[in-house]
Amino acid sequence: MRAFRLAYDGTRYRGFQRQPHGDTVEDAIFRALRALDVFEDEKPEGYAAAGRTDAGVSARAQTVGFESPEWLTPRALNAELPDAVRAWAFADAPDGFHATHHARYREYVYHLHAPALDDERAREAARLLAGEHDFHNLTSDSKNTERDVSLSLSRDDDYLVFTVRAGGFPRGLVRRLAALVRDVGAGGSLDRVERVLSPEPLDGPLGVPPAPAHPLVLADVGYDLDFSRDDRALADCRETFASLAVERRTRARVADALYPQ
Repeated sequence: MRAFRLAYDGTRYRGFQRQPHGDTVEDAIFRALRALDVFEDEKPEGYAAAGRTDAGVSARAQTVGFESPEWLTPRALNAELPDAVRAWAFADAPDGFHATHHARYREYVYHLHAPALDDERAREAARLLAGEHDFHNLTSDSKNTERDVSLSLSRDDDYLVFTVRAGGFPRGLVRRLAALVRDVGAGGSLDRVERVLSPEPLDGPLGVPPAPAHPLVLADVGYDLDFSRDDRALADCRETFASLAVERRTRARVADALYPQ
């Protein structure tokens, strides 16, 4: 049994988990494993993933575990994966390891474009949202909505970097937390946070729609495992995403140049 760390550009996929319509990160992983003759059935034996990121969400440390031959390394896996998905570390795991159930925590980072926000108001909203609450008004899930979360904000030029960690997350929670913090930082009432955390359901215009998906990254997943980095795979990963960063900055520069003079 092995666990693999994966980084991917989620903006190119319809999400992580396989679905009937649209290409997903999991589809790319399974195609690579089949090309390497690791499995032949519907999915590898013992397979599970740390999280099911939404369409457009990226990852730095998505983790998948399955029965793996000893020769399968991140470097070997990358030989069949598309450039947008890169393996960079692995760990031997005990029998019965489950990448979903055995995760001790998951950490997401949201890069909130916020040049005009009031940082102190945003931090106060984050402080009120941190801790143990029933987040039923910030998710589409109808059960298991109680969570103990930690939240922090840091300023990086025009961005507020919003970091949230918990054992697990109901559907859409992180993006709705980011949206609520953004709205308060933009001048919204702090009383809205208390209303959102109240037992009363808030629907329609009183509810909080999720912030866009593409600024969100699954940054870390904690396990009681000793991961070994594959230096060559890690260098390949850095080179791949450095090239992507240049491409994205060039697109942004071109967009800036389109403003009429």
